[in-house]
Amino acid sequence: MTSTTRIPAAAPILTLLAAILLPVSAPAQGAPNPDSIAVPLKAVSVTATRSETDVQNIAAPVAVIDAALMQRRAPANIVELFREMAGLDVIGVGANQLRPSIRGQRGQRVLLLEDGLRLGNTRRQQDFGELPSLVDVTALERVEIVRGPSSVLYGTDAIGGVMNLITSSPTGTTGSEFSGRLGYRYGDAGSSNRGDARLAWRAGGLAVQAGGSLRQAGSYFAPAGSYGNVTLGDDARVQDSGVDDETLNGYVGWKSAAGHGAFLRAEQYGAENSGFGFIEPSLLGGETRIQILYPRHAVSKVTMGANSGVLSSPFVTKASLAVYRVTNGRDLAQNIWAPFGPGTPPGAGVEVQTRNRTDVTTVGFRAEAARIFSSNVITYGADFFRDDARGRDSSVTSVIGFGPPMTEISNRSQIPNATLSSFGLFVQNDMRLHDRFSVVAGGRFQATESKPRSTGSVSAAGVTNSTGVYAVNALFRANGALNLVASVGRGFRAPNLVERYFDGPTPEGSSYQSATPDLKPEQSLNVDLGAKMDWERVRAEVFIFQNRITDGIRIAFAGDSIDGLPRYENVNVAALRVRGAEVSVTALVTDRVTATANWSRLLSRNLNDPALSVGEVFASKANATIGYRAPAGRWWAEYGVRYNGRQRQIVAGTSPVGDELPAFTVHNVRGGLVPWTTAGGLRQELGLQVNNLTNELFAEVANAGFFRPEPRRNLVVTITTWF
Repeated sequence: MTSTTRIPAAAPILTLLAAILLPVSAPAQGAPNPDSIAVPLKAVSVTATRSETDVQNIAAPVAVIDAALMQRRAPANIVELFREMAGLDVIGVGANQLRPSIRGQRGQRVLLLEDGLRLGNTRRQQDFGELPSLVDVTALERVEIVRGPSSVLYGTDAIGGVMNLITSSPTGTTGSEFSGRLGYRYGDAGSSNRGDARLAWRAGGLAVQAGGSLRQAGSYFAPAGSYGNVTLGDDARVQDSGVDDETLNGYVGWKSAAGHGAFLRAEQYGAENSGFGFIEPSLLGGETRIQILYPRHAVSKVTMGANSGVLSSPFVTKASLAVYRVTNGRDLAQNIWAPFGPGTPPGAGVEVQTRNRTDVTTVGFRAEAARIFSSNVITYGADFFRDDARGRDSSVTSVIGFGPPMTEISNRSQIPNATLSSFGLFVQNDMRLHDRFSVVAGGRFQATESKPRSTGSVSAAGVTNSTGVYAVNALFRANGALNLVASVGRGFRAPNLVERYFDGPTPEGSSYQSATPDLKPEQSLNVDLGAKMDWERVRAEVFIFQNRITDGIRIAFAGDSIDGLPRYENVNVAALRVRGAEVSVTALVTDRVTATANWSRLLSRNLNDPALSVGEVFASKANATIGYRAPAGRWWAEYGVRYNGRQRQIVAGTSPVGDELPAFTVHNVRGGLVPWTTAGGLRQELGLQVNNLTNELFAEVANAGFFRPEPRRNLVVTITTWF
């Protein structure tokens, strides 16, 4: 097995010393504006419309995380910030394994993009989409999240929403400059150390940038306390919640004064010893021990593209083309120990060790053009991707306690090597029908094809699906401060390779899952009604929505057994429905004080079987933050509180917490100091935050069944130098 390079223990210390001692050189081009430390009232987005638009004027619910917010919160993983945003939530634990949830949808129902191009792959399980941590937080310019289906522009998987990671790159067409950044982050949770560096140079229209990061994070501790039926007498370690990982990225771009350009971007990510996380079962009153660990994860991506911003064709005003290739290799180790219990010899039980290696090679492109008229913009194009997945499986099952261990070894592949290809054509028209009224309408045709190859004893038939989707978004400008929004649209998701072709014992060893290659694609119909308000010092939005998913894919008991294990299979259910409401407010109370608040409510239901719970996030949550910024941004301070209401909609008897998850409240304090900003432009900022100030024991909904609580009270220290 090829192993990623381990992080030298001295690397974070050297980065910290360099950040402190770096001499003054050139202007700090990459630093946040000192006067933007308060939450900005203005934000722009490109993800929802494919053109840079003020969020206030987008006829859809959109959230933007900008560089200033990322610098202030210093997350170990960008998804951490979802906890404090309306309609968004977190799946997973630890520094590496966090994934997004948008309006109660997660995994393969949320499309992860990088610079508008697909980042996920179809070999992931439904509940576990690709990791946003593949892209280093310090390499991001901003993150845009569209809440609700976006299949017209982006194709399969965009049922719950889209998360677009937009990377930073030097821009400009005149003059020259050299800039950079050095950063260090220490996190008390897991004694995490991360160092990062970025250098950028631009001369005229030519730009070059290179950067990277190194991180070591151990397993963190959860606090002592009670949460429902769980009581921890002492702080407990959440095993396998750390990671050793590194990122490297490079960019070369050219842009002419006429608006034409081209670029080449290369990225690499490597991780070791990243896990699903678990607490020793004896602390929870159980005996079965389940460990899911990723010993190795290595990803490389190359993207190249060209664009033209000023064309005189009657059909095209601007156009772009991007092609990409991704190799994504991952090892998965699962170790299960289940004692037989009373009436058997001491120490008797069954031990199951499974290993899986998956390598996915993805190639794809996106070609897009726009024709700009006086009152409307037509955007159209085509996209394609092809995932080629290959894997190897092995398992060792040992029965212990009745003489010499009885061992059974299997190298049977649970999923055949396979490809999944997808091709789509899309068109969207952004029409300003009146000074007060605009409509964005579009449609897409998509075709997907799954083609398995015989792998050992596993064989399956290929499947082809095609579908069409549409969206209509309308915005009415009631007055200069109030916009009313209405939207309706369809999304879809083609079944992935795991859902169609997995055949074998499930990872935890308690059941058998059969292949179901004839699954139909999921379809969704989403309706949003909302209002966006923009006063001089206050921005607010209110949305209510319903997302109805038909042919939703769920796991179900098949009514029989294989090898003594109950047999389950993926099935299309009649309908899943999610209803919700979201409210967000940002206010500049004074020139130095900013306050934000949001509230969201989600109700999920399986209409085919109302008794079956489908709630995977808390039914309600509320956040409030108040911050102060000193003159010239010399220092700032912020206090935030998050309240999550109880969740009754869980499957009874499946969680050690009990048949409902209690409410909880978490407090955080943050602050920053700018020791100097020199005449030459060097800027340095020190950051300090204390998370979970009251040392609350709690777990997110998706982490409560297989109980994995959040970290105890912990300290984060950052130092960043821009030059």
